[in-house]
Amino acid sequence: MTWITRVGAEAGTAWRSFLRRRTAVFFTFGFPLILVGIFGAVVQTNPTGGGLFGHPTGFYVPGYLAIIVLFTPLSRIGSSIARYREGNRFEKLATTPLNRGEWLAAHTLVNVGIILLASVIVLGVLELLTGGSFSLSPFLLPFIVLAVVVFCGIGALLGRVADSQDGVIAASNAVALPLVFLSETFITPDMLPVWFRPAIGLSPLTYFARGVRNATYLHQSAGSELVVLAVLAVVFFGLGAYAVPQTE
Repeated sequence: MTWITRVGAEAGTAWRSFLRRRTAVFFTFGFPLILVGIFGAVVQTNPTGGGLFGHPTGFYVPGYLAIIVLFTPLSRIGSSIARYREGNRFEKLATTPLNRGEWLAAHTLVNVGIILLASVIVLGVLELLTGGSFSLSPFLLPFIVLAVVVFCGIGALLGRVADSQDGVIAASNAVALPLVFLSETFITPDMLPVWFRPAIGLSPLTYFARGVRNATYLHQSAGSELVVLAVLAVVFFGLGAYAVPQTE
């Protein structure tokens, strides 16, 4: 059995498990759409009035996508590790040829598929309801995939540290909520204190938001942001794979 076969088998199992969780399916695709509706309405009521939502809708496309690529991998990967630990499933996996990196790769692959589908839905609804002034770009695909890899790795780290599924959810929210507003998604750097602005560069989500905005709204080069995100994806996937328990 090759590593491709092992990863494919685990990914198939994880995908079927996701589809059986109807609540998870609903909120995975419904939560971003709710936010699109809320933020889209706010942006339309303040198209050029300055302040938090003073930019056109297209400016906030990275923010809408950031919510998907951030919250979903953190909670899904972290919860999966916590659930496997509680059910002693890593003890059983240790008796199979599947290693930690392959396990994380399989679950990352499933998250990539889920988030790409959710992103297509969100972009379609955003264009339909708000007439967003943005354009599709071939850079969108690699940015989304790399961001998912980054946050799957971070989710694995949270799953290793947290002692339960409830702990993972709390930790995921504690990480995701500050990042989504402090990574050039909805809030621009000029709206933050001067002393805090250098910290924006420490967030992986910042490079996702900058790159997607450059590619879809500003029509500028997004190559440097893509390279940084690719490096971060390698680093965090490696750390996440190491954090996946072998046994408990």
